[in-house]
Amino acid sequence: METAELNAAVSALRKGGVIACPTEAVWGLSCDPDNDEALAHLMRMKERDPAKGVILVAANIQQFQPWLNQLPLSFHAPLAASWPGPNTWLVPDNGRSHGLVRGAHKCVALRVTDHPLMKALCEAFGGPLVSTSANRSGDPPAMSAEEVTTIFGSEVAAIAPGELGGNSRPSTIRDLVTGKVLRQ
Repeated sequence: METAELNAAVSALRKGGVIACPTEAVWGLSCDPDNDEALAHLMRMKERDPAKGVILVAANIQQFQPWLNQLPLSFHAPLAASWPGPNTWLVPDNGRSHGLVRGAHKCVALRVTDHPLMKALCEAFGGPLVSTSANRSGDPPAMSAEEVTTIFGSEVAAIAPGELGGNSRPSTIRDLVTGKVLRQ
């Protein structure tokens, strides 16, 4: 992605917009996890039940320190060993997460991406971003920028052009405390 396109996407995020971008497996929608209006707009766009929550994606584990700072050190090893990569962990919420990020859960879903564009977006933004599939709730996710435009039109503030990461399915979701796999 060109620098101008990256800057435009980050500018849209900072202004409270929802952007579309390719991820490891499907096209996704991202926004600032600390912006109430952006999160509410994202939920309306997707027609998503706010109780479900969303995943936060970061460029590196250091960007998640505000979410991990009260976590016992024994839990840090599995995170570090599985990141970056297609592994999303449900981590006990320490009060840092917005209600729409967490949903009705007591955990927050965290993943350190290995997708170059998502990593660049998180680095340029300066922290984690919400990442959720680009689709209306219950519909299949968009697999191209064109599909995103067809589904969402002007509801998306910017489209960050790029290629999917090549994974055939979304990330595995595991509970950090119990080890239980919720999605494989």
